[in-house]
Amino acid sequence: MDPLHSHPLSERAELQALEPWQAEEFHEFVERARAHIAPWLLWPTTIDDTAKAERWLRRYAEHRARDGIRLYGIRLDGRLVGGVGFSRFDADTGVCELGAFTAPEAQGHGLVTRAAAVLTDWAMVTRGLSRVEWRAATVNVRSIAVAKRLGMRREAVLREAYLMNGVRHDLEVWALVAGRDGERGDVLRGPVARSGEGV
Repeated sequence: MDPLHSHPLSERAELQALEPWQAEEFHEFVERARAHIAPWLLWPTTIDDTAKAERWLRRYAEHRARDGIRLYGIRLDGRLVGGVGFSRFDADTGVCELGAFTAPEAQGHGLVTRAAAVLTDWAMVTRGLSRVEWRAATVNVRSIAVAKRLGMRREAVLREAYLMNGVRHDLEVWALVAGRDGERGDVLRGPVARSGEGV
């Protein structure tokens, strides 16, 4: 079983693996949150029915079974309100990349930061990976704020590297490197471990 199959984020929130059998719920989430997440991601415009949602989730499930990319849902009071996952996970090279998305009602509660911290902690402490990356368009200030809260350092700005809706954006590369960016275990577990903290 995936050790991150289910993980508490607070008294009301939980990180939980997203699987193909949850396609209907995931499609409903995409319909509800599309206008909010589509400016930053390509896939929300392509998932317009349950079958496409199922294929998208199956891709992640198949890769997870081969120790590759993974996707997890963020639930608040049992309702799917977002997700976080590894868009790249390479245990051989010790490098992975995180990404996240949320519905509007999930913003401002620290859920993405806590969920990303759990995955970062698992990748670096449990699995021994050396580098966790986070990439975001320069204009996506909320995403960049998560990278900062995770203790990541901005390493590069790739000029006009991200094409979205016909517009080119500068893409920032942020990263956390084991042994160089602080005591990763204590730093990352801190915000997640405090019981009773509100979302």
